[in-house]
Amino acid sequence: MSVDTSAFVHWFRSAAPYIHAHRGKTFVLHFGGELIESAIFPHLIHDIALLNSLGIRLVIVYGARPQIEEMLAERDIKARFVSGLRVTDESALAVVKQAVGAVRIHIEALLSMGLTNSPMADARIKISSGNFITAKPIGVINGMDLEFTGTVRRINADLINHKLDNHEIVLVPPLGYSPTGEVFNLGAVEVATQIAISLQSDKLLFLMSGNGIKDQEDDMVQQLTQDEAETILAGKNLSENSPFLQLSHGLRACQKGVKRIHFIDQNRDGGLLLELFSRDGIGTMLSAMPFDQIRPATIEDIGGIIELIQPFEEQAVLVRRSREKMEMEIADYTVLIRDGAVIGCAALYTFPKDSAAELACFVIHPDYQNEGRGNELFNWVEKKARSAGIEQLFLLTTQAEHWFLEHGFNQSSLDDLPVSRKLLYNYQRNSKVLIKRFT
Repeated sequence: MSVDTSAFVHWFRSAAPYIHAHRGKTFVLHFGGELIESAIFPHLIHDIALLNSLGIRLVIVYGARPQIEEMLAERDIKARFVSGLRVTDESALAVVKQAVGAVRIHIEALLSMGLTNSPMADARIKISSGNFITAKPIGVINGMDLEFTGTVRRINADLINHKLDNHEIVLVPPLGYSPTGEVFNLGAVEVATQIAISLQSDKLLFLMSGNGIKDQEDDMVQQLTQDEAETILAGKNLSENSPFLQLSHGLRACQKGVKRIHFIDQNRDGGLLLELFSRDGIGTMLSAMPFDQIRPATIEDIGGIIELIQPFEEQAVLVRRSREKMEMEIADYTVLIRDGAVIGCAALYTFPKDSAAELACFVIHPDYQNEGRGNELFNWVEKKARSAGIEQLFLLTTQAEHWFLEHGFNQSSLDDLPVSRKLLYNYQRNSKVLIKRFT
């Protein structure tokens, strides 16, 4: 029986740029104790092993809240909270250390698997844990001493980097140590954030309950800028168990130089891989700059432009362009970039004597059409034309007439083109002439 492998091949090829881009990069991954108890947690461990094998430098920070709660209940110790923060007295601290230690051992055991018939076969992962965090007590909140509940004072980034340079996965518990030898119970989200800032990691990844970050209409947001994140957080409760806690810490990491922060549904099997190795991901990404970027093309973009327009050339939607010609004209091109990939382009050829310009090679990748990106790219190019003193913008099209008519163009004739452009008209293509006048 034959098996259709084309989908797998297509996915593998599309993932290749991300495999190259992520190699040698530092990622900090956070997940809570709820995920550790779930049926898909062993699958996450397999995915973590895969990331390690691909050369990604991994720091894992885990929480243990449900494990702590269970042990406290077993010992009939009542949990106390102030402003969402656990009050950790000596009896509670003993439980915290036991629960955190048990979770660490469980994770290390899973990462040490090497069964022949499992995804961990021959993985031989090196794991390192230790006293990477110097902590201090939070102190008194609303008149209540939180005792051994602490906050991060300092991260030993040099030691963590040394472990990462040695190809070890660094496993960090939500505990910190003081110079006086005390142990403090820390918030795992804070620990992950502080480590990411100290390392200036390339990514901070939060596995969370729910499908990414939601807007006011309760729809998932794929990309967030800092300003947009601040708007979502305005007036929200940011206590330790708040659904917005990770976003608030992610925003702080972004403001402190962490390039990208991802919020991923922890219940999505394979969600970590889908977020990291597909162009659109499956969660929410927060970054200082917009995910999509429109800018002038450079010589390094030519390969991406050719890959983008080749299917349209094969369908005779576009006129074929040689690489040599494109290299000579690259200054006339504008590109729309998404996560390093060219997903849109346009060329603007000017005719100064006629105060005119031709819009050519206007393409949006099929996966991103009908989402407003064509409008954004066109507006950018039109603004460029206007700023250059162009009085009319013209184009030749065989199949996109109505789209351009909706954007202010009018049907015209060959005689309205600049003479030099009219001489190059291809009568076999029988392209329609459209013109948009600015005056």
